[in-house]
Amino acid sequence: MKKEIFTPKAPKPLGPYSQAVLINNMLFVSGSIGIDDTGNLKPDIASQTKQCLSNIQHILQEADFNLEDIVKTTIYLTHLENFAVINAIYEEFFKNAPVKPARSTVEVSSLPKGALIEIDVIAIKA
Repeated sequence: MKKEIFTPKAPKPLGPYSQAVLINNMLFVSGSIGIDDTGNLKPDIASQTKQCLSNIQHILQEADFNLEDIVKTTIYLTHLENFAVINAIYEEFFKNAPVKPARSTVEVSSLPKGALIEIDVIAIKA
């Protein structure tokens, strides 16, 4: 059975979708941009990346998942030249994960609210 996951610690969805959907032992987290729980977009790529990952972590916790449960991430960037910055922050975020998630990074022309980055994840409780 599918269950919607919502936490007030992460931004409300910008459209008709769930923050995450839990089905059995799998959690599908919608794309998160660098806005805080009040709807304010962080000013630069570093702070937006940190906010995306923080939002994702709050959603995981709401579903009783943790970072080690993430098996796949997809990162959408509006400027691929920001790759090194986000990579350093991403590496720090997952530094204690015994197995790093699989990942794709894609350059896109634009993101909602003028965001520079969006990240979605799939997590599985083994």
